[in-house]
Amino acid sequence: MHLIINTVFSVLFSCCLWEVETREVTSTLSVSNGGQWGEWGKEEFCPKGYFEGFSLKLPEKRGFFHDNPGVIAIRGHCSDGSVIASLVGKGGTWSEEISCWHSSLNSFALRVTKPQGISDDTAVDNIKFKCSDGTELEGDGEAWGKYGEWSEACKVGNICGIQTKVEKPQWLHRIDRTELNDVKFFCCK
Repeated sequence: MHLIINTVFSVLFSCCLWEVETREVTSTLSVSNGGQWGEWGKEEFCPKGYFEGFSLKLPEKRGFFHDNPGVIAIRGHCSDGSVIASLVGKGGTWSEEISCWHSSLNSFALRVTKPQGISDDTAVDNIKFKCSDGTELEGDGEAWGKYGEWSEACKVGNICGIQTKVEKPQWLHRIDRTELNDVKFFCCK
């Protein structure tokens, strides 16, 4: 009986391992204008394939005298059908997916508002990507702040993973908060 249980367990365990693809990271893409606040979340990867598109988690529109946190989170839409995200801020609604046409995401640039002192801080306001076919895509975020320089492009493979830096709620959370402050993407073979 013990032998039968071990054999069944081995077969089931082996079959499940066939479905998992080990990701070989060839480079990490980052930019120099990310925000200063927050903590880095876990690195997350597409089980297979690459990011074909992305969506942003955005706050409800607020008035002039209300706190605007900028982009709350970003997630990648993988070519295998999965959707992944790293650390995600609270509230907001996910935008529709914005996708490359028969290619994958390959580099990015962040639109960031620098610290405003006593004025409203937002950090990341939007993001742009270049697809492997050269097409540029822009998110549905805000037009505040400025875009920094483009990251390097994946030299081997395409973007397959993400890690985000998000500011957690604090005692001033209702007065002036940011959410997404920075992001790194990983290229895989």
